[in-house]
Amino acid sequence: MTSGPAPAPDQATVDARRATGPDRAAMDARTTGADRAAVDAARTTEPDRGAVNGARATDREGRAGGTGVGAARTDSGAAEVRLAPHPPRDVAPVDRSARRRRAGRGGEELRVPEAEFTSYYGRPILKAPVWRWDIAAYLFTGGLAAGSSLLAAGGQLTGRPALRRAGRVTALGAVTASAYFLIHDLGRPSRFHHMLRVAKPTSPMSVGTWILSAFGPAAGVAAIAEAAPWLPERGVLGLARRVLPPVGQAAGLAAAATAPALATYTGVLLAGTAVPSWHEAYPELPTIFAGSALASGAGVGLIAAPCAQAGPARRMAVAGAALELLGSHSVETRLGLLSEPYRTGRAGRLLRVGRALTAAGVAGALVGRRSRVISALSGGALLAASVATRFGIFYGGVASARDPKYTVVPQRERVRRREAGEG
Repeated sequence: MTSGPAPAPDQATVDARRATGPDRAAMDARTTGADRAAVDAARTTEPDRGAVNGARATDREGRAGGTGVGAARTDSGAAEVRLAPHPPRDVAPVDRSARRRRAGRGGEELRVPEAEFTSYYGRPILKAPVWRWDIAAYLFTGGLAAGSSLLAAGGQLTGRPALRRAGRVTALGAVTASAYFLIHDLGRPSRFHHMLRVAKPTSPMSVGTWILSAFGPAAGVAAIAEAAPWLPERGVLGLARRVLPPVGQAAGLAAAATAPALATYTGVLLAGTAVPSWHEAYPELPTIFAGSALASGAGVGLIAAPCAQAGPARRMAVAGAALELLGSHSVETRLGLLSEPYRTGRAGRLLRVGRALTAAGVAGALVGRRSRVISALSGGALLAASVATRFGIFYGGVASARDPKYTVVPQRERVRRREAGEG
């Protein structure tokens, strides 16, 4: 018998091989019409379909009548059916831009209230200067040396030997005391020497060190030249007697040329710090210190020189008192809150005493032109006024660094002014 290809199975046989048991029943349900109707009936029976249609009708009626599930879409409807309210749909949305516009026109501005300034664990915001009284004394002696050298130069140029001598000797003594106070504050003399290793024009301390180093030798030579008449006329000392006077004149003028910088650099030094009442008074401090230096130099002349030679000293007293009183009045009135340390406490008392003594000294210098006693008392008053002014400025700055309000309040005022200017 000849064998041929096996007959191809029909489609029903293939489907039967692929699906047996429950799967075959499911396949048959897809293909037969009767079974498809049964599946549809199982999915949605007539009672369930009626319930669905009834719920939809009830929802439409509830929306129209204000009850039912649709009523909960409003706050009032939710309250009636005792349901939790949905986000309100019967209230107009809030116009936040309009609220911001009302705030810009002067309405209520919502912001965090300003915090009161306090220091961290009761500590000052700024570290108070560690300088002690010796720096305040250094301020005075530096000004006294500068004013005395100017007085000596005036006596030299106008032919008043008593005035010249008093100025030169006092300048040397004052600059020596200044060096002592400065080195005492530094702790070791070698530190002063180390400051001479560099010259930094942007540092008032470095510039002041070099000013003091230039002024001191010139003032010393000028003062030594005053001893020339006491030397013998012959020998080596006789040669020194003839050489010292012209050298002393040149040195005296050199010291006088350096004196204005010596008198004012300490004011620049204080104003360059972060201490509030010193820093804000940067225009006035050099003026006050210059006036104080002139007044103290004038006091030396009024004490040491006879009335006939004290004319330049009286004029210096008037000029110095004018500068000092003008600057002191400005720091006590112009700085706002930062003027308070100069009006209260120890600094305020010292500055008031300084003003009174300055006025009394100038008045005595002008009235007692022919009285040596009144002139000497006036000179002493001017010297005491210079001491009180320098110490008052010093203690006023220290007080402003210890209280945090002198740091915080001016900063806030500057911020407000800046914001007002930008607005």
